[in-house]
Amino acid sequence: MDKKKKIFWIIIAIILILITFRLLPFGTVGAGERGILLRFNAVTGKIYGEGLYFNIPIIEDVKKIDIKIQKEQVNATAASKDLQTVNSTIALNFHIAADKVAKVYQQVGLAYKDRIIDPVLQEAVKASTANFTAEELITKREAVKDQVKELLRKKLDIHGIVVDEFNIVNFEFSKSFNEAIEAKVTAEQQAL
Repeated sequence: MDKKKKIFWIIIAIILILITFRLLPFGTVGAGERGILLRFNAVTGKIYGEGLYFNIPIIEDVKKIDIKIQKEQVNATAASKDLQTVNSTIALNFHIAADKVAKVYQQVGLAYKDRIIDPVLQEAVKASTANFTAEELITKREAVKDQVKELLRKKLDIHGIVVDEFNIVNFEFSKSFNEAIEAKVTAEQQAL
């Protein structure tokens, strides 16, 4: 064989190997993931657990969704019961319910943090913060946290998202409010 024919057959062999690997009828779902079987890009409802799966090349595909605990931290601005502006940093630990990954993928896609979680976090913080005065937000922090967490559970459970933990990382009030609090504390100390 001459050199051109050898190169031709090597290129053909490489192409066949690449096509074979692309068309393999199996794959794996990693730890902490679920695989959603798609047939012609339509969700079939079949969910693969961790391990090996088989599918029909070209016709079927498997999309993987992470079901491990994830964290979303956002800043939220709200008004307290006494109309003080409150800037909060809040953190949510959550995971996708393993039996609802197909529903999440079909209805929301992979952008569930932006489309579902962030707006629900903002809404829950605003609704709960409005039930407490600025002073109560500090003194009853655990009650505020529990109220926000319960609202999050109700709203996110509908979408197949499970709330594992919710934390208020920080509360910040306006500069004028902070100065008023300092003046009040100073006046109380001087009166004593």
